[in-house]
Amino acid sequence: MGTGGPERAWVRGAQGGDASSLEALFRHHWPAAYRAAYLVVHDAGAAEDIAQEAFLAAVRNLDRFDRRRPFGPWLHRIVVNRAIDWARMRALRPESGGDALAGVAAAERADAGEGLLAAIRSLPPDHRAVIVLRYLLGYTPGEIARLLDLPRGTVNSRLRRALDALGEKLEDER
Repeated sequence: MGTGGPERAWVRGAQGGDASSLEALFRHHWPAAYRAAYLVVHDAGAAEDIAQEAFLAAVRNLDRFDRRRPFGPWLHRIVVNRAIDWARMRALRPESGGDALAGVAAAERADAGEGLLAAIRSLPPDHRAVIVLRYLLGYTPGEIARLLDLPRGTVNSRLRRALDALGEKLEDER
């Protein structure tokens, strides 16, 4: 998932305070960070905030980052964990006012189908996160386990339950 040489140079530069390296890291990783957050929380504004906060947290902790590893998975871990936390908090305090994502949802329906998106939205945040990481960002179950600091069996179990729930939900709609 990393870019090898350029990414390592950007991280090294950002660790040294180089603004252009920091900007290069941001530009390269922003789309996937935002997408991961959005697919977990299904709220465009919250996803933008979560991705930005995660990137800032990553930058603040660059001194702890192992430059031998790719930056993307490390950032995705921060993004997904923050998105899960946000989704859990929102579930505890639901907001009224309907879906403010009509435009984004319409564009997504064209790509993925309304039923699939609704089914993904219906999953608990923990299951949504593993689906996003596995099938939309392309991480293996082992990588997801490392990213989320979970046993691999837990990741596999969440993937299986999420896929079963998605299958049932989509079958019910037919």
